[in-house]
Amino acid sequence: MKMHYRLPAVFLALLAGVSLLGPFDALAHSAICSCLDNGDNTVTCEGGFSDGSSAAGVRVFVRDSTDTTVARGKMDENSEFTFDKPKGAYTVIFDAGPGHQVEIDGRSIVE
Repeated sequence: MKMHYRLPAVFLALLAGVSLLGPFDALAHSAICSCLDNGDNTVTCEGGFSDGSSAAGVRVFVRDSTDTTVARGKMDENSEFTFDKPKGAYTVIFDAGPGHQVEIDGRSIVE
């Protein structure tokens, strides 16, 4: 006696739905961050996402040339973070989670 197995229609519908959603992963938003030297020994960085969403609460780290964190905080309600400009080389890291990090070399920040 030959047995036939049938997958329930609901399972097949779910499987088809999940496979159709796969290509949309490429449309996810990207992290964006830029910084400006304020000319008063402070730097302000503004962040956001390519879909226009706010970066309020996103973590920001400032590291010196020895990779020591010299400033840290979170983007405010205006998606901005201001810090005292370190002496020497530094890097700003906008960290919105895996796949959503932006690193800015302090040498590229201008008034």
